[in-house]
Amino acid sequence: MWSFFKSDPEKKLKKQLARKREQALHAQRNGDIRLFASLTQEAEAILKQLQQVQSDKV
Repeated sequence: MWSFFKSDPEKKLKKQLARKREQALHAQRNGDIRLFASLTQEAEAILKQLQQVQSDKV
């Protein structure tokens, strides 16, 4: 009945992914390749979680 008050995990993961990708972009532009690699790795992990949530939804 009150399911519309629950947060959508897919939406949350999409926001996190966008934020990580933006942080990685800025790190790359600033020349911090190690931070870029770390943030990219974190973004890939979030992407895998997002894909898992999407596949569970179907």
